[in-house]
Amino acid sequence: MNSEWNAHIRDFELYLRLEKFFSENSIEAYKRDIEKLVGFLDIHEISKSPQKVDLQTLRDFLYWLNMIGIGERSQARIISGIKAFFSYLWLEKIIKDDPTELIEAPRIGKHLPEVLSIQEIDKILAAIDLSNPLGQRNKAIIETLYSCGLRVSELINLKISNLYFQEGYIRVIGKGNKERLVPISNKAQREIQYYREETRNHITPKKGSENILFLNKHGKQLTRVMIFTIIKSLVKKTDIKKTVSPHTFRHSFATHLVDGGADLRSVQDMLGHESITTTEIYTHLDTQHLHNTIMLYHPRSRKE
Repeated sequence: MNSEWNAHIRDFELYLRLEKFFSENSIEAYKRDIEKLVGFLDIHEISKSPQKVDLQTLRDFLYWLNMIGIGERSQARIISGIKAFFSYLWLEKIIKDDPTELIEAPRIGKHLPEVLSIQEIDKILAAIDLSNPLGQRNKAIIETLYSCGLRVSELINLKISNLYFQEGYIRVIGKGNKERLVPISNKAQREIQYYREETRNHITPKKGSENILFLNKHGKQLTRVMIFTIIKSLVKKTDIKKTVSPHTFRHSFATHLVDGGADLRSVQDMLGHESITTTEIYTHLDTQHLHNTIMLYHPRSRKE
């Protein structure tokens, strides 16, 4: 973040504290919203001061939030913070026109998957029958989807040889056969270990599935349809009325990280999304930073 943005954000903080009498928590929330916009500009190498930010820039930013899976409620909150910031700049005559005037809260929510609360995820896990030999497998599947933000195709193709628990990562094969390292929480690691010890070790894998982590009772690799069926069956046992699919857990993963304060650059990289620009700029992102981000901000990584 350059010094010009820093100076305006500091002044905005003082304005909220001294003139609006906002609480420190509210001030910090507004600051995080603005920092997300600044982070977007930095990631896409857009060199613009607050005075140069225009409506198109903000629309590109909102499109990017949508692309990386940020839910409509989180988007609305971010927009609210940014609107307050530019309204302040206009009030102080730092900018001549407020570029946020024509920005409305997103109406794309109905096209995005639902976001599950942590309590709802726990309800789905509690619906699993652990007396069934495959119950522990299903619990490990849900925890892995949520703790790592995987696509369903990435989950069913996850290999035992790509589990690096000592380092706190799994290696994932994503779209376009591209590999990435994804941090994995201690909770998900434990559930996978229980599954391997209590269930998988007692299943004889079919030829070609020896290295596949999640197997059906016949030793074959699970299909995408089977993952959908498992989740649909579990949700029916709860009082949750939302439409829940494997992608719902991925979407919840991203939303919970951002809501917790994680920077969007790290979240985008962990999800394995391409940049919305033509230039790939994430190839050298520090994997230790990704690990620290998920350990700090993901609900499953907090101390029990």
